[in-house]
Amino acid sequence: MGHIIKGVPEDSLGAELGLVPGDELLRINGEEVVDLIDYEALIATVDLTVTYLHNGEEMEVSCEKDEYEELGVDFGDGLLKTRVCKNHCIFCFIDQLPKGMRETLYFKDDDARLSFLMGNYISMTNLSEHDVQRMIDYRVSPINISVHTTNPELRSKMLGNRRGGESLALLDRFAQAGLDLNCQIVVCKGINDGEELSKTLDKLLSLAPAVDSVAVVPAGLTGHREGLFPLEPFDRAGAADVVARVQRAGDEAVQKHGRRIVFASDELYLQAGIALPDYEFYEDFPQLENGIGMIAMLEEEVHAALPDLVAPSRPRRVTAVTGEAVFPYLQRLVDEIENQCHNNLSVALKAVRNDFFGGKINVTGLVTGR
Repeated sequence: MGHIIKGVPEDSLGAELGLVPGDELLRINGEEVVDLIDYEALIATVDLTVTYLHNGEEMEVSCEKDEYEELGVDFGDGLLKTRVCKNHCIFCFIDQLPKGMRETLYFKDDDARLSFLMGNYISMTNLSEHDVQRMIDYRVSPINISVHTTNPELRSKMLGNRRGGESLALLDRFAQAGLDLNCQIVVCKGINDGEELSKTLDKLLSLAPAVDSVAVVPAGLTGHREGLFPLEPFDRAGAADVVARVQRAGDEAVQKHGRRIVFASDELYLQAGIALPDYEFYEDFPQLENGIGMIAMLEEEVHAALPDLVAPSRPRRVTAVTGEAVFPYLQRLVDEIENQCHNNLSVALKAVRNDFFGGKINVTGLVTGR
């Protein structure tokens, strides 16, 4: 079964080849196009042969093109039907969402294709042998993997999936195949912290350089956990222990691999009351989207911009909104900006208490408004 073409822009390669909306893509260079991963891999060729259905009749057209030039046609979502997550993670944030929001917010994906294309994290529990081999053959890399623990029994418990433990073997297989892996550990108090965390970090570092980065982040706990696995937030001492273990593993990685590889999230430093590392500590910021080094990067950017900041010609007042966790850091930056503007700029920085999610959710990224 092929993939229906929804639209064909006039200036596209598909239009030059005579494709029209309603045509059904079947094969590229004789190979069946299963989904977007197949399409991206097969289209990366100079000599192109496209087999398609037009009004029920199988057609074939060939051309030469630039290596990575695509057909430029629109398939809608026909090339990528997202795979649903089959896990029941004890820390799943979606399970903790308030009721009554838009339907798409409650959808759980666990799709290796989205990991490669959009940076989503996968658990590997729903990968078939065909999926795994295709990822290796097509060099689908980097892959973002939610590891959480390398203890098979514990991982099955945390993911609520019996395949949670056995799928860990794919880490070694992907590493041996030379794929780059970005790993995530959602650390839960009394579950996968302490010595379990240290063992997990040791195992992941043993797979370097295939393991390119590891992010350790605390489980986000909202005020909507009725009937869910009992989890508690880290206190200051618990968060400090996590940070210490991560930094120790990172120091060992620097000695052995020349890179830190392992990082704790900004949120863990804030929870522990420990001063955040400086900009250079985060190297090339491999897990910025996971909240790793965001504050250090912001401070660096503000300090770089301050010398060229032009003060308003007349007094001006603005209001900025932030979450509670980062408020002290932002307030210091705001003070520096105001001083640079010779008091012609007044910034009212407002920390918003997150009543919508409740619990211990105090990061800026989850502040809501209406």
